[in-house]
Amino acid sequence: MSDSTMDHDDITPPSRTETTCRSCGSDGLKVFLDLGNMPLSDRFVSPHEAPEDEPFFPLQVAYCPACALVQITETVDPRILFAQDYPYYSSISDTLQQHTRANVEELIATRKLGDDALVVELASNDGYLLKHYAAAGIPVLGIDPAEGPAKQAQAIGVNTLNDFFTLELARQLAADGVAADVIHGNNVLAHVADLNGFVEGIRTLLKPDGVAVIEVPYLGHLIDKIEFDTVYHEHLCYFSLTALDHLFRRHGLFLNDFRHLDIHGGSLRLFVQRVENPTEHMRSTLALEHATGLDRFDYFADFAARVNALRDSLRERLLALKAKGKSIAGYGAAAKATIMINFCGLGPDILDFVADKNKHKQGKLMPGTHVPVVAPEQIEQEKPDYMLILAWNFAVEIMSQQAEFARRGGQFILPVTEDLLVAKAG
Repeated sequence: MSDSTMDHDDITPPSRTETTCRSCGSDGLKVFLDLGNMPLSDRFVSPHEAPEDEPFFPLQVAYCPACALVQITETVDPRILFAQDYPYYSSISDTLQQHTRANVEELIATRKLGDDALVVELASNDGYLLKHYAAAGIPVLGIDPAEGPAKQAQAIGVNTLNDFFTLELARQLAADGVAADVIHGNNVLAHVADLNGFVEGIRTLLKPDGVAVIEVPYLGHLIDKIEFDTVYHEHLCYFSLTALDHLFRRHGLFLNDFRHLDIHGGSLRLFVQRVENPTEHMRSTLALEHATGLDRFDYFADFAARVNALRDSLRERLLALKAKGKSIAGYGAAAKATIMINFCGLGPDILDFVADKNKHKQGKLMPGTHVPVVAPEQIEQEKPDYMLILAWNFAVEIMSQQAEFARRGGQFILPVTEDLLVAKAG
């Protein structure tokens, strides 16, 4: 294992290369995708920052034959990835807000939650989820390491602890009498370097009859739909139900049920408890994963070739448009956008700018390529001919918001598809 020991104030943050599985600890990881050296997806660059100061790290994806977990091999220090300048604020997306509210309302009804319950969210961000429980009079506790989002959550009345969730913290909270009826963890499990400590921490805080409701992107969708841009340094792991079942069982937790979700390009909502009681849906889907090969390396063998083909096709399409004098803007300065435009070589010579509603990103430059990030209003000022939807998981919402762009003849391009869909919305 290699390990950088540079101070956190130095230009290059520390990282280490993993040689054993993050879940089961086995040797023999098999790399099946290498995206090369990539910048940190959410480390936006100041226009005054020297380009040579920007850190890049290897980005390889590997499969564990012992427990079927897919994972990247490089770990960047989480204090660098999720610092006080972390620019992601969940409440910005209307789609995510609707998704979250429906989830909360369902759990309040099915679990019969009242003012004697406690709901804990791990990686609670700006209070986007817990605020719905709080509005219903249900006590909440958010835990999030990013200072900016945590402060925003506190400002709207969501009780939030500004810290990383670890096994040590879980034990401290449990010793103080904290016990959760519901624990939420949306799109955080993949971010955790100490995967086993995190899951053991969930068990420590969960009441005997409680439930952990965890959302993760689904590995099957990533591979089938070539969603390679969801691979970045914040996402350490990519989960199948098979790998998750192994992980939770190791800590006396049981994956009893799940639900497929359309959000984020295809996700799973997991229902995890301290007593084993799997649904037939759960058992049959584990069997289906085995039948389709999701728990064997062969399933991933041709993925790199498909990724390279998509990159070449997208770049060829965009260069052809530029050769015809067409102007192209990006929309959505998401983490996945960083990977897409860096891996495909989409710099300022191809993309005029990337528009995003997040004011914390506006006025900065995209990591790596240094394409400027602007407010959405600039779309109508500049009037590009094409819009590359980089935040493709919110494509419907974005096309609806950009109705005026479509009305005057602008066309949308969705990059994550082998057919490179060009959509005209009206």
